[in-house]
Amino acid sequence: MSALGNETRLSPRRREIVEAARQILERDGESALTMRRLAADLGMKAPSLYKHFPDKDSLELELIVVGFEESAAAFEAALATQPRSQIAALGAAYREYARAHPHLYRLMTDRPLPRERLPVGLEYRAAAPLAQAMGSIAGARAAWALAHGLVMLEINGRFPADADIDAAWAAGITALERLRQT
Repeated sequence: MSALGNETRLSPRRREIVEAARQILERDGESALTMRRLAADLGMKAPSLYKHFPDKDSLELELIVVGFEESAAAFEAALATQPRSQIAALGAAYREYARAHPHLYRLMTDRPLPRERLPVGLEYRAAAPLAQAMGSIAGARAAWALAHGLVMLEINGRFPADADIDAAWAAGITALERLRQT
């Protein structure tokens, strides 16, 4: 796991637990991530996990933090390299991250976000590149809604087998670039 900042925020043991939880999540999905399974993978008893995380929600919060840290870094890198337009670069980075980490992405986005428990500034950091590219928070929210909808349909296999998903993304990026120009 290459989460920025978690080296200082988490103890080595908590970091090890989060990394093991991520492996289960990434490999087998959210339903497979249980405290009992995690403990077994770590070679410990489930009650021992509660010394490090009071409940599963706290563990999932750490996974969400990791996801936001990683995606923020990916978005910042996309803006720094700008192989195409900023909007296209961010769309590609967003899609790539969600496709590479579909279970973590769903954990980050499928339920209400516990904003009050996130590290201060993390959500802003993740959103800032899109707000910069779109020129406004309202534009960034519209872009996020489009990208999120497209990526959820894609990772959930909801497009027809013969659908040109790349063309759908290109059309969405074109629409966002036009929105940005208005």
